[in-house]
Amino acid sequence: MAKDLLFVALALTGVGYLVVFLRGLRGATTAVAPTSVQLGIGFITNFFDTLGIGSFATTTAFYKLRRMMSVKLIPGTLNVGHAGPTILQAFIYTRIVPVDSLTLVLMIAAAVIGSWLGAGVVVRWPRRKIQIGMGVALLGAAALMLTQQLQLVPGGGDALALTGGRLLVGLAGNFVLGMLMMLGIGLYAPCMILIYLLGMAPTAAFPIMMGSCAFLMPVSSIKFVKEQSFDPQASLGLALGGFPAVLIAAFLVGNLPLAAVRWLVVVVVIYTAANMLLTARSEEAEKIGAPRRGALQPEV
Repeated sequence: MAKDLLFVALALTGVGYLVVFLRGLRGATTAVAPTSVQLGIGFITNFFDTLGIGSFATTTAFYKLRRMMSVKLIPGTLNVGHAGPTILQAFIYTRIVPVDSLTLVLMIAAAVIGSWLGAGVVVRWPRRKIQIGMGVALLGAAALMLTQQLQLVPGGGDALALTGGRLLVGLAGNFVLGMLMMLGIGLYAPCMILIYLLGMAPTAAFPIMMGSCAFLMPVSSIKFVKEQSFDPQASLGLALGGFPAVLIAAFLVGNLPLAAVRWLVVVVVIYTAANMLLTARSEEAEKIGAPRRGALQPEV
């Protein structure tokens, strides 16, 4: 019964997200038809997202390496663009993977509240602050991926529900992860580690992390669209490229060498984070070194 209500809520959230997204596209002052590159990024990132690798770090790396948009627009673009495919993921994995309904609903609610509070802060941050925040967040994501790759995190237990103190820890953790989503750090890797540490079955992470993102991303998108703090064309590319990728990854793909893919993602994420932090540092240095407007200049 609880899961049926969750599916209804997901459907309503999807409809609300679509209305907000279309409103954002209509208000765009530039072309919104995505390029083949933007569609390709949407397909690739959502394909691996469905397999549990996550999409925020990889998408950020694509955008930063190709200099496709202002850093200030990246958090909003990630949340607005990936929301639709993530809702589809949540429908699929919540139905096929068993997990306690109360635990699932409470964990999702904690992440949504965190994202709502976080989005209200991030949309007002200046470009350099976002660069630093995203750089640090990406390094954190890379560190979490490394712990998984090196098997430094316990493999989890077999519980399908959280109760008592473990439930409170899980709710607090997902609340913080919801806030970090607004900085552009994906929820999947840290949420998966949180689930493992709390002794839950590893498979339980999928409906929890995908359900959390399926609700919090549309909610946060409202603020990003309202503040026009996203790239409409790139967001549409993520969405349109992402839907077929989710279906292919969920139903048609067999075993992939995901360990090798994760190592590649770790390298790319570290490079992107370092590049973002160095860019913020150089821009600050240029700002400090630039003469004040109206100041007298020495004669040459």
